[in-house]
Amino acid sequence: QVQLEESGGGLAQPGESLRLSCAASEFSFRPYAMSWVRQAAGGGLEWVAGLYSDHTGTYDYSADSIQGRFTVSRDNAKNTLYLEMDNLEPQDTALYYCALVQNGGIADQYDYWGQGTQVTVSS
Repeated sequence: QVQLEESGGGLAQPGESLRLSCAASEFSFRPYAMSWVRQAAGGGLEWVAGLYSDHTGTYDYSADSIQGRFTVSRDNAKNTLYLEMDNLEPQDTALYYCALVQNGGIADQYDYWGQGTQVTVSS
């Protein structure tokens, strides 16, 4: 069982930056995909960005809706996934989840989820 724990959320003003972290317990399976998924109040889940890793390498992807403002990365030594969010907008306000799929890709159903970290963007 893989444990995921998000941190780094908080209150930011429009135009500011935040970095979210997702610490994962040790796992060794490949391929896998780790993603950030957000949910605004009263809304559905929205995939934001993620990494896919298999024997050929690690590849990052992001949703068109974030328009290049967010960057996903991973520190393998720390087993931690990051989401660097720049130029934040009020519509980025949401609960941000980290999710992991074992032996699957970015678009597959995720097996493990964290508890989420709240991001609020407001002036």
